[in-house]
Amino acid sequence: MLFLHLLLLTVGFAALIKGAGCFVDGSSSLAKNFKVPSLIIGLTIVALGTSAPEFAVSLSAALQGSNEIALSNVVGSNIFNLLCVLGICAVIHTVPVDKKVIRRDFPLSIAATLLLLVMTGADAIRSGRLLRIGMDDTAGTVSRLTGILLFAVFLAYILYLIVDARKHPESEKPGTCLPVWKCALLIAVGLILIIGGGQAVVYGAKAIAHTMGMSETLIGLTIVAVGTSLPELVTSVVAAKKGETGLAIGNVIGSNLFNVLFILGLSAAIHPVTVNAASVYDLFILLAVSVIAFLFSLSRESVRRAEGIVMILLYLADILFAAVR
Repeated sequence: MLFLHLLLLTVGFAALIKGAGCFVDGSSSLAKNFKVPSLIIGLTIVALGTSAPEFAVSLSAALQGSNEIALSNVVGSNIFNLLCVLGICAVIHTVPVDKKVIRRDFPLSIAATLLLLVMTGADAIRSGRLLRIGMDDTAGTVSRLTGILLFAVFLAYILYLIVDARKHPESEKPGTCLPVWKCALLIAVGLILIIGGGQAVVYGAKAIAHTMGMSETLIGLTIVAVGTSLPELVTSVVAAKKGETGLAIGNVIGSNLFNVLFILGLSAAIHPVTVNAASVYDLFILLAVSVIAFLFSLSRESVRRAEGIVMILLYLADILFAAVR
């Protein structure tokens, strides 16, 4: 049985890598055809496509009442995106950060995380109850109202991106553009492989993790979060190798915004998500990580190799903390 799970993991990884290549080629060529900045493509089409596994896992977990996985998957994925995905991309190739990302998208991502923390854990933090309860005890709830608010912010953000792209079309890029139908085909094939590969990796990893006796929160924060974030990792690394750094940074920040505003917002609007003490601490970590990544980007409007190494080490430390906790 273990052999089958390992085989499933291998097939899933292969599908992710192939799908990411198709997705990046199709989306970057589509951006050239319609004179849309690759950053906008990364923040929307690519982010939505690579966040599909998180959406499937979190929504099904919320509907089934597995609230720990629903929230910890989103929080864990965002930590992984910022530290591991962006860190590995920076180690491979210096990642320039667009001024619009620094002024608009990064602050919005930090604000969304802060809003989620305030709306879910404020009472437990203010009363001091958070320090007295166990990690698995309830500390708050992502209510339907909070979910609707997050989802409304997401819709406003997407509308703003569309209007901004129409006002500021990108100048013609050198190189041959693929026909639109071929771009759409590459994106569709890539998306199918990414989603299918992501699900295969998650299923195999969860099966192996359960045999090791890991808790649901730890599985959601580590195995499931890493598994569902593999599309972001592979897509961003492929984009960085191909010089599409706009896609790489846009994919990371866009995916994080999708995860909190769209995925968690819609999940909570359908079924309120219970938040345990461990998840509140993880939200604090995500907020700190977001600020650190923002400061790295702000320093020289790029994330370089040394900073990428620091980010990867921070992620390993976070995983160790989660396991010990």
